[in-house]
Amino acid sequence: MSGRLVVCPTPIGNLEDVTLRVLAALRAADLVACEDTRHTRKLLDRYGVTGALVSYHEHNERERAAELVKRMRSGAVVALVSDAGMPLVSDPGFILVQACIAAGLSVEVLPGPSSALAALVASGLAAERWRFVGFLPRKRAELERLLVGTPETLVAFESPKRLVATLALLAANDPARQVAVCRELTKLHEEVRRGSAAEIGEHYASEPPRGEVVLVVAAAPDGAGAPELGERALAALRAVVEAGARPRPAAKAIAELTGVPANRLYRALTESQSERAS
Repeated sequence: MSGRLVVCPTPIGNLEDVTLRVLAALRAADLVACEDTRHTRKLLDRYGVTGALVSYHEHNERERAAELVKRMRSGAVVALVSDAGMPLVSDPGFILVQACIAAGLSVEVLPGPSSALAALVASGLAAERWRFVGFLPRKRAELERLLVGTPETLVAFESPKRLVATLALLAANDPARQVAVCRELTKLHEEVRRGSAAEIGEHYASEPPRGEVVLVVAAAPDGAGAPELGERALAALRAVVEAGARPRPAAKAIAELTGVPANRLYRALTESQSERAS
């Protein structure tokens, strides 16, 4: 059989979640490319799979991809795995897949475990339209735009060290926004906690989370992510406040008319007033 690449998803926690097709592919491969050879060896030893392993990670992707393509052109079958879940999904592999396609090599992708899909389903939030963004951005402005304005269910990886701050930012804009924190999926201490951003944020503020976290956030209210609408709503709020209205009640009234969260409008107003004063 001609050389090819087989993309093999691996368990995200529980080793029993590996599929029979993945095990068969790993046994048949001439070479297994993996992020951490020691980590992958534990999975292979569990099921009596032998074979040659080679490291393939974010620091050697380009160099290693060229080597692996050369091997496949010579007829080798290479299995690609990451430490957990589907390769390429916030894991190495994109450069190798692109190189194989460019070289005219066959790329076979096997189905298997995915923490993003597991969290989406477990969240109980709408799954008809959803968006996976990998790891959330660290810059506050980028993070806020993403959390506040995404018009479909949002699925993201988040560090347990930043989760509380992320939930606080979301709650400041829309405390009732529904979220689910899916922690340590498929592992011994698996936890799925559902509720409003304010409720879940308060819980983890008192009980700091540990382990791998997938955050699922309900779609933003209609209009919350439209920059032009937000600007018009803020302009309207500024006008009625200058006419003598009290800021908080005015923000609430305009939020009901536009769909832009009242907290977001009020904070934008106070920030703009502070900038003018300075």
